[in-house]
Amino acid sequence: MNDSSDLPGLPKVRPLERRSLAHQVADQLRDLILLEELAPGAAIVERETATALGVSRTPLRESLRLLASEGLVEINPNRVPRVADPSLDEIHELLLVQAALEALAGELACNVATDEELANIKSLEVQLNASSGEIAPLEFFQMDMEFHNAIVTASANSALAQTHQTYNARLWRARFISSRRKVNRAGTLEQHTKIADALVKRNAKKASAALRDHLHTGFVNIKRARQEQSG
Repeated sequence: MNDSSDLPGLPKVRPLERRSLAHQVADQLRDLILLEELAPGAAIVERETATALGVSRTPLRESLRLLASEGLVEINPNRVPRVADPSLDEIHELLLVQAALEALAGELACNVATDEELANIKSLEVQLNASSGEIAPLEFFQMDMEFHNAIVTASANSALAQTHQTYNARLWRARFISSRRKVNRAGTLEQHTKIADALVKRNAKKASAALRDHLHTGFVNIKRARQEQSG
């Protein structure tokens, strides 16, 4: 394949890098927020944070704007940026919408997904069950989100996928809290199995109901985790 600079009618240009430094910084900060090494409500002081990450303040500011668009950081004029700390009511409202989106995705996937896509979803579910308790919480969460995203992708609905991505970004930390909670982990994994099996059997009604139930359980886990943290 020709380099873009060799294409007729185009000036010589330098190929774009796959990910900007700001996106790389955002990835690091996102993980710190998920692991609560940057706690909810914590101030993110630009000079100190940029020094700690070994970058200038420009890419840091760009990364903070990215995280603000995801709802993970709050930026207000003349104030130090802070890690977002949404209320339970806000999380509940977001999860209600997310549950509806994933339920619809499951229903659509039963009708339009390829056999290969459904087999991949089942394979991810098997991996989740096999690796639970053996891998780090963040790695398990990333695998968990891969499972859910695979269902949305299998729905073959770009509008749904874009909306799901927006809500998932705002719920990222809340869903991580639910995913890493080991109390009733067996019940959560059983829900994954019900979802995957319903999809493989192309049972739209059961897949939709199982996904709604799973997202509801996620909110219960988040609520209980917050209660435990507050003592």
